[in-house]
Amino acid sequence: MSKRKIIIEPDPILRKKSTSLEKVDNDLRKLMDDMLETMYSAPGIGLAAVQIGILKRVVVIDISKGEEKKNPIFLVNPEITFKSNQTSTYEEGCLSLPGHFAEVERPAECHLNYIDYNGKKQKLQTDGLLATCVQHEIDHLNGVLFIDYLSKLKRDMIIKKLKKNKKEINKIVL
Repeated sequence: MSKRKIIIEPDPILRKKSTSLEKVDNDLRKLMDDMLETMYSAPGIGLAAVQIGILKRVVVIDISKGEEKKNPIFLVNPEITFKSNQTSTYEEGCLSLPGHFAEVERPAECHLNYIDYNGKKQKLQTDGLLATCVQHEIDHLNGVLFIDYLSKLKRDMIIKKLKKNKKEINKIVL
């Protein structure tokens, strides 16, 4: 396993739609392992392949906390099949928008179909934080960021700060 570089907004790749995969093979499992290591070291609870520059419909999630046993979920070609009318609000952040958080309202429950780490078709019913995380990560696969749910003013302020930070990070110090 190896840690990958996380792409930071504004980067045009984060706005592109990811492509579906035909099968789960050893190369894809290696990618998912790398994504999991990258997510854990960031630290985060979800990561989409596009966030490391790969436009494939792959997501890793683990909402376990602290000393709890790790419980990673690997989603290949995830597809939401149901969203509840009832909503919930969580303060969301994103590894591609470091240091920025905002309350986002989403459906409280969602159901999805996906292919797991071993290439088996699965169904999953989610609620609470897991439902929010699944929707957040699937949004990434469609080129959508959590800031797209905010007012234009808030979104523009966050992007302006990220651009400024990116310029400062890219400066060479001698």
